[in-house]
Amino acid sequence: MDWSVMLLPDKKNNKLLTYKGKPLVRKDNTVYYGNMTDKYVVMLQILDTKKFQDIEIADRVLVQLVYTDPDISIRDRVIKKSEKKGFYTALDLGAVWLERELSKNS
Repeated sequence: MDWSVMLLPDKKNNKLLTYKGKPLVRKDNTVYYGNMTDKYVVMLQILDTKKFQDIEIADRVLVQLVYTDPDISIRDRVIKKSEKKGFYTALDLGAVWLERELSKNS
């Protein structure tokens, strides 16, 4: 995967959407959280959605803490994974995992 594509800012306001100071980038039903230049990022895959009023919201989300190193096979990149109900719950768990791993290696 070409990680540089993920670093491009939003052309409209020239800023990335962030959570707790780290960028959030969406591609289809996958959201990447973290800096692609760091050793790890969180990958959130929306597995199911549900209707709330007139919009679709994430219901089941797969959270994975992954290595960004392209030399590691895709299968071996996953460090931790869990399935959560709701996007915020999944993102919050991923943020904790990411912070812990990044602080171990600094």
